[in-house]
Amino acid sequence: MKVLVTGAGGLLGREVVTHLRESGHTVRAHDRTAPDPATADEVAGGDLLDPTRLTGLLDGVDAVVHAAALPSPEAAPHDEVFGNNVRAAYLVLDAAGRAGVRRAVNISSLSALGLAFSAHDASPRFVPVTEDHPYVGDDVYGLSKYVSETIAATTARRYGGTVVSLRFPFLGTGERLRAHLAAVHRDPGFDRGSLWGWLDTRDAARAIGAALTAPVEGHPVINVAAPDTTALEPTAELLRRYHPTARVDTPLDGFAVPFALARSRELLGFTPRYTWRP
Repeated sequence: MKVLVTGAGGLLGREVVTHLRESGHTVRAHDRTAPDPATADEVAGGDLLDPTRLTGLLDGVDAVVHAAALPSPEAAPHDEVFGNNVRAAYLVLDAAGRAGVRRAVNISSLSALGLAFSAHDASPRFVPVTEDHPYVGDDVYGLSKYVSETIAATTARRYGGTVVSLRFPFLGTGERLRAHLAAVHRDPGFDRGSLWGWLDTRDAARAIGAALTAPVEGHPVINVAAPDTTALEPTAELLRRYHPTARVDTPLDGFAVPFALARSRELLGFTPRYTWRP
């Protein structure tokens, strides 16, 4: 399969390109500045907000992984974060649908719940947090991801293809992950908005690969995270301390992450390989 990966020069994008090529796919890697030609089968550069560039970009492509985005509410002025993320999602996914591409993976975020960057310390209504949890946010990045999922659903309905939205938590490996864990271990409240969720970047790439071929239709939204938290304290204790209003629908024993992960197992056949715990 030939796969277009947008945001291929980013933290996740680079890992995705590597994984897909190792899995036997042909990859066209795109970023604002074209990636190193040695890293992919084909490379391309340019602004995804320019719709005139998209037609050629999709020529001969069987599937799309849309990973390009400004990654936080502080990555740029708020109107730019929202406008970039939402418009890029619309232009890429709509162009893919018009070009007859039957499978796309929209890289969403657990921030689409509105918890991670909330200025008002929003809490989940219930845990484990399922994909059907309502949006409770007040930040522009979470809003951009929430709207992008609606765009993905609309695209799937309009063109009859499949667009899978994967909701990821904090992604990292190596030093990036170690630094994040150190911050959480100094102060568990640092990660309260993300509900102490995380995933190794290599596992995220594997989940994306699975989403490209999984036997699903329409627009499934899927939480993808490691089964354990970033914290040293038990999950039940963290929830009592930082989210006392959250209804506990299923006991969360030990360090269980407070996100429902059944869909990632059942729809993608995905189980994380990597853990930070000894």
